[in-house]
Formats: sequence, C-alpha cells, structure tokens
Amino acid sequence: MPRTLWWEANQLKMIDQRILPLQYEILAYTDYRVVARAITDMVVRGAPAIGAAGGFGMALAALQSPARDRDGLLADLAQAQAVLDAARPTAVNLSWATARIMELARRAAPADADGLRAAIIAEAQRIADEDVEINRRMGAFGAAIVPEEANILTHCNAGALATVDYGTTLGVVRAAVEQGKRVHVWVDETRPRLQGARLTAWELTQDGIPMTLIADNAAGMLMRLGRVDVVLYGADRVAANGDVANKIGSYKLAVIAKENGIPCFAVVPTPTIDLSLAHGDLIPIEERAAEEVTQVGSERIAPEGVAVYNPAFDVTPARYLTGIITEEGICYPPFEQSLRRAVEAAERRRADG
Repeated sequence: MPRTLWWEANQLKMIDQRILPLQYEILAYTDYRVVARAITDMVVRGAPAIGAAGGFGMALAALQSPARDRDGLLADLAQAQAVLDAARPTAVNLSWATARIMELARRAAPADADGLRAAIIAEAQRIADEDVEINRRMGAFGAAIVPEEANILTHCNAGALATVDYGTTLGVVRAAVEQGKRVHVWVDETRPRLQGARLTAWELTQDGIPMTLIADNAAGMLMRLGRVDVVLYGADRVAANGDVANKIGSYKLAVIAKENGIPCFAVVPTPTIDLSLAHGDLIPIEERAAEEVTQVGSERIAPEGVAVYNPAFDVTPARYLTGIITEEGICYPPFEQSLRRAVEAAERRRADG
C-alpha cells in the first residue's frame, strides 16, 4: 500500500477511506477548497493525516493563487488557511500544519512569488515526511510497554491510514511485532463510522497481525475477564494537563481499564499536543451529522425524525491514563511537565533539521 496521501505532479493524492475495505480508490486534488471538503467528509481522517493534508492544501492554494508578488500570495494563503482550519475543529494537527506553512511563507527568503511557491511545496512535503519518522520513533518507544505476549485493545483507527504511513497506535503494534513479540489485537468496531471494523481490521489483516473484531460494548467484559493486557488509542488533541480528546468511546475504555487495573496509553505525536489549552474541557468537540447514527451505510436503522446527538470525540481526563507515548519518549504524570518537555524536545529536533 502506498502512503495514505502524497504529492505528485502538483496534485495531492489520497486514498478514499470512506469506501474501504470494499473498494480501494485514489483521488487527486488540485483545489484547496475541495481538499477542505474531503477533510470534512472524511476522505482522509486521523489527526496526523489531516495535518499533512492541510499542509498540501496550502501548497495547492499557493499554486492556485494568481498573485505575482509576495504580499498578494500571502493574502491568498491566509484565506486558504481559514478555509482549511474550519474543515475539522478538534484535530489540532490541521491548524498546526497550516500555521507552519504560513510561518514559512512569511519568513522565507524567496522574494518572488514563484520562489515562495516552491518553498511552500517543499515545506508541505517535509511535514509529511516528518510524520513517518515521528510514527516510527513513537512505535519504538511504545513497544517497550507491550508484554512479550500481549492482548492489546484498540479503538477507532490510529494506523497507517490515520497518518502519512506506519501509524500511531498501530505503529506501536507493528514495532512490537517487528521485535518478535506475540501480539493479538482486540479491535473495537467504533460506531458510528466503524473505523475499527473497516480500517483497523483491514490494516491488520493486510499485515497478517492476529486480531479479533468486537462490538464496542464487548470491551468491558474482556477487560473484566483478564483478556486485555493494555489499552492503546490515539488522539486528536491533548491539553497541557494531559487530558486527551479522541474518538467518541475512548473515555469509557480508559475508565474501565483503570477499574480493572489495566494500563491505558494514548499514542500521540507532539504536533497533537496543544499547550495553549490548560485542560480538556477547552478542546472544541466536533458534532457531526445525524445520518451517521441513524444509518449504517445507506441503510436507515432508526425511526424517521428521531433526535440524535453525535459528538465525534470525547475527552479522557488525564487521571485515567497510565502515560502518553510520544516520539520523544513516554510521558508520565505530572503531564504538565512531561508534555512540555516532549514538545520542546521535538521543536529542537525540527530546528536541527
């Protein structure tokens, strides 16, 4: 499988994740506004992948802009940034990537518009390439907490499809397997969009990693019966105190894990850590269309006119987490200190090239 998304011939290409695993299709984009719609519609999903898509969306905006001078191009980029950032509000990687492109555009050496366009494309590619390296570093650190024989419980999809390649949570699983550990994965189906059933199960099957698909409501029973050794899931935003926003249903897994004495870790690249937010109640939670709950695919399963509440994410308070795995190591409480150290170390790493 190629990367989840990549740049080719001045186009952004992405796997259409809405139709996996029954169909496999690559879509091509030349308009940043259509990329924003693809992010909203979940052609691409997963915080790191959304961030990379945002970076490439800014590159497309630079190419689309008719500006002949630097100031005109910067004005067009600012407009594109606002459109892209609004596509999905919870995943902070999106605004992190577009802000990084804007910062580069404002301080880049090229004085002419075309030189600046080339620099922006190169920076977007750098964001994508860094994501793969970050995931592999996280995988190596995270594999250390996986027992030699382990039943791992996951939620949603935090694999290669949620990133540019390799994965966050599934990056830890892959690294553990590469080390020779005997791993089995319990895969939550993840209602309402079934990313576990459709995407995580597909990835693990492709890799030949032993797995069992379960209904979300079966996770608690498995933990009570001692059939889960560790809970791993990703994140779309992490507050400064360690509160983690992730796919709806993650919070209850962490609570049940703590009740049963099972370690629970979030696997989080540092661009997902938002030190500007003191705690998780400040994280904006996206609410999505009622049809995601009232339908499975195109088939309606609920009465017409029923009221629906469909938050895409919930927040796990930091007290329920054993630790947070990053590319700079595993952060443990007090998270206010360990997360800041991880972010600062990552920033130094990027500055050093």
